Amino acid sequence: MTVVTLYTVAKTVVKLALTPVYRIQVLGMEHFPKEGGVLLCANHIDNLDPPVVGITSKRPVRFMAKEELFKTKWTGKLMRGLNAFPVKRGMSDREALRSGLKMLKEGQVLGLFPEGTRSKNGQLGKGLSGAGFFALRTDAAVVPCAVIGPYKIGRKLKVVYGPPIDMSELRAKKASAEEATETIMNAIGRLIQEHSV
Repeated sequence: MTVVTLYTVAKTVVKLALTPVYRIQVLGMEHFPKEGGVLLCANHIDNLDPPVVGITSKRPVRFMAKEELFKTKWTGKLMRGLNAFPVKRGMSDREALRSGLKMLKEGQVLGLFPEGTRSKNGQLGKGLSGAGFFALRTDAAVVPCAVIGPYKIGRKLKVVYGPPIDMSELRAKKASAEEATETIMNAIGRLIQEHSV
């Protein structure tokens, strides 16, 4: 089974399984670019966030995943088949950064959870500089995404895509990655605030 086939099959199965359970509602899909590189940045409230963001996106999403998930030959093959690629947590992983840049420049969708880990209290945390690094180093569209829970059976789960963030000014003035990440996190925060009611 090829990578594309595995991803497509997995997306279909997961969508059929999760959509009715969590009554997933998708908003703002018109903001998602139909082509070209996209840096998709979402908040992180649950382990199910990656598959939920993946099944609600119209285009295949490449996610960074902790390298521990790639340790064995079987799990590594599975994770790659699901469009994930490894990243070392807690340090600057140059190989992962290069891979991410290459994907964006090739016109793919790179999915990130800038907080780097799940929020313990459901509140939006501080973003790490990786998101800003990718946003400044490429011309990819930067799309904020808000996953608004809770993940409870029968309760409505919202996935909201916002309009691409205009990064031109930050790119022109050679802003820091931290500043760019803060801009991205603010956009995610506004989506959460606007759609949490």
